[in-house]
Amino acid sequence: MLVTEPGIRVPRGDDDRVVDLSDDLVVLPEQTTDDTDHGWGERPGDDDDWLLAERPPHWG
Repeated sequence: MLVTEPGIRVPRGDDDRVVDLSDDLVVLPEQTTDDTDHGWGERPGDDDDWLLAERPPHWG
């Protein structure tokens, strides 16, 4: 409440509220543990060469 005169209180709006945005608080992580190679039950590493070698012949 904002006091303008003694005994008179005026409710403050959201525009009057001070919000401190300087904190680098992380609410949600960038990547969850189930969205990793380990979470999918896979070995970490790059499988691009194997995937290119195993592609079907009709893919050219």
